[in-house]
Amino acid sequence: MNVAAKITLILIGVLALLAITGWAGLRVNPKPFPSHIAQTPPLPAPEPAVIELPADLPAPVARYYRTIMGERVPVVETAVISGRGRLRIKGVTFPARFRFTHVAGQGYRHYIELTFFGRPLMQVNEWFLDGQARMELPMGVIENEPKIDSAANLSLWGEAVWFPSIFVTAPRVCWEAVDDQTARLIVPGSSGDGDEEDAFTVTFDPETGLLLSLEAMRWKEPASPEKILWRNEPLDWRRFNGVQVPSPAATTWADESAPWAVWTVEEIVYNVDVSDYIRARGE
Repeated sequence: MNVAAKITLILIGVLALLAITGWAGLRVNPKPFPSHIAQTPPLPAPEPAVIELPADLPAPVARYYRTIMGERVPVVETAVISGRGRLRIKGVTFPARFRFTHVAGQGYRHYIELTFFGRPLMQVNEWFLDGQARMELPMGVIENEPKIDSAANLSLWGEAVWFPSIFVTAPRVCWEAVDDQTARLIVPGSSGDGDEEDAFTVTFDPETGLLLSLEAMRWKEPASPEKILWRNEPLDWRRFNGVQVPSPAATTWADESAPWAVWTVEEIVYNVDVSDYIRARGE
């Protein structure tokens, strides 16, 4: 065997080893974040702590609420949602852990770690506060982009499936009947202008009454020429604080063949003081 052939074999071996190492590293799940419950004391209970389920909801919506929480709806002011999942970035699917912090219907902070062999490899810090989004991504910072502000507003309301009472307790949120399995969810727009609205199409399972999908037309990138259908689908259900919520759940862009993210929620903490935490960075 000549020298060139030996070098070729060595390179093939090195590449194969790197490929195997990469494959293995992307299949090790990170440890969950430490529990947020012990880190912050609960806020004083809001008044009222619960309300009766409104009587004028479309039939599939009313059935959904009775299925996941019953006739009485808790009032949620803040939520901290923590878990692990898988996110696809530039065609590579990474294990991840995440913590989403919400002032219900007003703003959020996302902290996400993409991991390799269970160790943080890339970090994402995102905020949507006062109607403006700022995204600190591995590829750079995105801010002062009206399309991204609009997209973040849909995330704000879409993630409320993990504290769904807000869809019947928040001002300027309403449900419109479509048919026996579908309803439109109308929410405030990103600017805070009382005349601006966003809308989701929500589909329910006719057998279980549970939510099947939540969809909206959304900007994907700052330079996107038009909005794209953005779909959120529960893959299973889990009960937290007496409320049944999606976990895991998949998020998919209609122009992609598979979900770009799957979120498995492992802890939800309601009504804790997040006034400082929501403006922080990291875990």
